[in-house]
Order: sequence, then structure tokens, then C-alpha cells
Amino acid sequence: MTQADRRIDALEPQPPVRQIIVIGTSTGGIPALRELLAQLPGDLPAAIFVTMHIGDHASLLPNFLAKATPLEVRFALPEEKVCNGRVYVAPPDRHLLIEQGKVRLVRSAKENHSRPAIDPMFRSAAISYGNRAIGVLLTGELDDGVIGLQAIKAYGGLALVQDPRTAPAPSMPENALRYVKVDASLPADELGKVLAQTVEQRRTDAPVVGESKRIEPFATENDLAYDSSAGGAQALNSIGQVSGMSCPECGGGLWELGLSPPRFRCHTGHSYTSSTLLQSQDQSVEEALWVAVRALHEKQLLLGRLAQSSKEAGRNSALEEYELADQELESHKEALKALITKLRPQ
Repeated sequence: MTQADRRIDALEPQPPVRQIIVIGTSTGGIPALRELLAQLPGDLPAAIFVTMHIGDHASLLPNFLAKATPLEVRFALPEEKVCNGRVYVAPPDRHLLIEQGKVRLVRSAKENHSRPAIDPMFRSAAISYGNRAIGVLLTGELDDGVIGLQAIKAYGGLALVQDPRTAPAPSMPENALRYVKVDASLPADELGKVLAQTVEQRRTDAPVVGESKRIEPFATENDLAYDSSAGGAQALNSIGQVSGMSCPECGGGLWELGLSPPRFRCHTGHSYTSSTLLQSQDQSVEEALWVAVRALHEKQLLLGRLAQSSKEAGRNSALEEYELADQELESHKEALKALITKLRPQ
């Protein structure tokens, strides 16, 4: 669609968007998205939003998806009006957030090590559209999207999950089934058929969405995703407790916000489930161990110089001490490398 087409489109009256579908995926997501979208009609009376973990890299994701569906597919634009029958894809390095009738793109803190991340989109959909939001979680590693699905259910929406047995990366669907009372778990193409039927059935009785009440901790977490200065530590104190751990990304204190599954957020906005936090801590430990290996190696280099000068000067006792110290350092290095291998087995 050209800029001129969008200007004309903006002038044409559009029916209000009363239902939205939010879809989250990661590893193996493109085939699953294509299978799902292929089942949806071009005149679908709902808007669709997609977040996939594409990071800050250039992406042709809308092009790949557009080939599989009659729906219009494109990267979402800042403050863009929401229309039925369109697929809005989270662009690289931006969280896609949804307000009633429009899109917001923010470069706030990463959640679950991702930007764009699924949870912020799901939370905003729940808060903005309540029981007219349908959340769909497809294939992916770890558990981004699970907390967001809980929010959608808490606000009265529907939660659909890809059958883990059909997912290239089953972790996200499996965690959703573990922690969320989902409404259906099916292969991606069957989820598309269910979505088309559900949206059509609810077409005539879908009321205009009003302002949703605040349900914690999802509402405050959503505020913090919009604006990391929105309350900060004071806001986190109202919905969680200090965990005694620090944020792997910025070093700030982490608050624990829930138990099913446990999740953590720092006052600058970085957010983790227990799975992603554990993974981050593994990375931090490994980095620290490699720093220690590097320091030992540099000390060996210095000892080598001292040993050479002692040898040239005929100071044999000093030479023996330096050589023994070098052997001890080599042993320490090997022990650290073995520990790194145990932390991150192949």
C-alpha cells in the first residue's frame, strides 16, 4: 500500500474494530503463522497483531506472510489506526502495544530478553479489548507469552495454543498449557479455522469495547512497558516484593511479581520469567568465568616474562617458583573451563 493509498484509506469510513487477535511466536514461527493465516478470510471482522522474536535485525516477515493469506499484512506504524481484515506485524526492535483503535510502538526495556516481545502485546490487548481479545501462542522456546495469555484470560478473553506435538519448538505451548486454562490446543492450521469460526460467531454480538478495569499485576506491568518511569520502584512495591537478585541486563534490583510461573521485573523495565532469568544467570556466570580464565592467562604471561629474566640472570630458585606458579595457574584454568562445560553442556 502506497502513502497515497493510506491517505485515501484514512478518509474512508471504517467499521469499528470490536475484536482483535494477537499472535505470538518465536522459533519455527513462520511456517506456523502461514498455516494459520491461510485459513482466515480476507474480510475477517477483526484486526490481527503478530509478534515474532525478530530482534533488531532487518526482516521480511510481512512479505513471507502475505503470500499465504488474502489479508493485508504489513509492519505496524506508530499511532496507526486499527482496521478489520489487516495483519499488523511488530517491527524490529519495537514492542507492539495496542490501544483501542490504534497501535503504539515503543522501544522500552526488553522483556524475556526480547524486543519485540510477546507479553507486552498480549497485556495491552487484554487491557484495551477485554473479552474481545483472542490470544494465540504458537511454537517457540522458553515461555514468553505465557504471562500475557494469563492477562487475556483474566480480562475475559480467549486463549488458544498450538498443539506442542506439532510445534518445532514446543516449550512456549507446553508452558502455556501448564500455567493457563486455554480454550483450545490444536495444530496451527486448525487454530486458523477455529479463529475464523469464532470471530464470525461473535460478529453480531460484539459490543463496542469500553474502558477496562485494572487487574493487577498485569495493568501496572503494562504501564511500565509503555513508560518505564511510570511509578518505577513504587509501582513495583505495590504488586510484588524485592527478590534480593539483580537484573542481568542493567544490574538494578529485581522484584518478584508472581508465583505461577514466577516472574521478575526491574525498576527500569526489564522483565523475565523464571526460565529466562535462569538462562540469563547462566550467561552471567559463564561470562564471569571467562573473565577469570582471561585474568589467569594474563598472569601466566607475566610469570613467563619473569621466569625468562630469572633464567637469563641465573636465579634458579626464582625460576622454579615461577614455573610452579605457572603450573598451578594452568590447573586453575583447566578447572574453570571444565566448569564452563558443565554449565553449558553441548
